[in-house]
Amino acid sequence: MPTLKAPADADLARLIRAVAEGDRTALRALYDATAPKLLGIILRILRDRGAAEDALQEVFVRVWQRAATYDAQAAPSLVWLGAIARHKAIDRLRQDKAARLTQADENWLERLADTRDGEADLARRDALAHCLEAVEPSQRDCLLLAYCEGWSREELAARHDRPVNTIKTWLRRGLISLRGCLEAS
Repeated sequence: MPTLKAPADADLARLIRAVAEGDRTALRALYDATAPKLLGIILRILRDRGAAEDALQEVFVRVWQRAATYDAQAAPSLVWLGAIARHKAIDRLRQDKAARLTQADENWLERLADTRDGEADLARRDALAHCLEAVEPSQRDCLLLAYCEGWSREELAARHDRPVNTIKTWLRRGLISLRGCLEAS
């Protein structure tokens, strides 16, 4: 079985310089020579092949746009390309997390009901919905996302732009308020 020989740094640097001059053939050659290695870097971060392949395409768009900024004296070409790939993968992770932080599941209440005892479950669900309405809105949002959706305190802190300790306080106060209301019902 033939082994793949890694391209020499000088060859990659030459390709990057050609890309900087707008040579699409050089971009294709650079892609062919480095895509497997860069995809590996991205895959280790994203752990999703489809997302990694999309990010790889974005890496080469970035290379096309930024090739003129490459300085062969500052870093070997594969290090420069690897840094672009790593940053793109981290950006993708942040974007995915930010998108998840903005999505709230609107069917949380229906999932709380256990359908084995219909009337008792409906009464519990109604009491819970009533008591949740009495909880301060930011605390209610944290309670629902933390205990129904599994969000971490760090994710809630990012969503509300508050320190993690504030989120912990909101959760504690919200639970106290909810428990007091449910016990009174």
